[in-house]
Amino acid sequence: MHGPLPFRSMPRQAPSSHRIHRIADQIQRDLSEMIGREIRDPGLGLVTVSEVRLTPDYAHAKVFFTVLGAEPEHAQQLLNERAGYLHSLLFKRLRIHTVPTLHFVFDSTTRDAGSMNELIRRAVSDKARD
Repeated sequence: MHGPLPFRSMPRQAPSSHRIHRIADQIQRDLSEMIGREIRDPGLGLVTVSEVRLTPDYAHAKVFFTVLGAEPEHAQQLLNERAGYLHSLLFKRLRIHTVPTLHFVFDSTTRDAGSMNELIRRAVSDKARD
């Protein structure tokens, strides 16, 4: 048994959760900067990227955002129309084999929390009057 060892292909491992989160965080930082600098549309308002979720194969990224000064549906439509352009900018910045396709989704958690707080405030106020 002095010859070369036979080649065995190793099963491809799924990317680590830490690596996925690290890349998602980098995409979030880059998009936050690029949207403010590269997308010049007065109807867009002030966009904040709140979270990026990547698929395990890095093929798709769901980009959650909030917006001030614009209708969320309009901002979402505008960002999704510009997703290809933002993808090409990310491709130049990121040093990964697959840059994900971007899918922008309005993050309603802040708005929902505000509505919930208002309901609680009203309930407490009504109870205090009783």
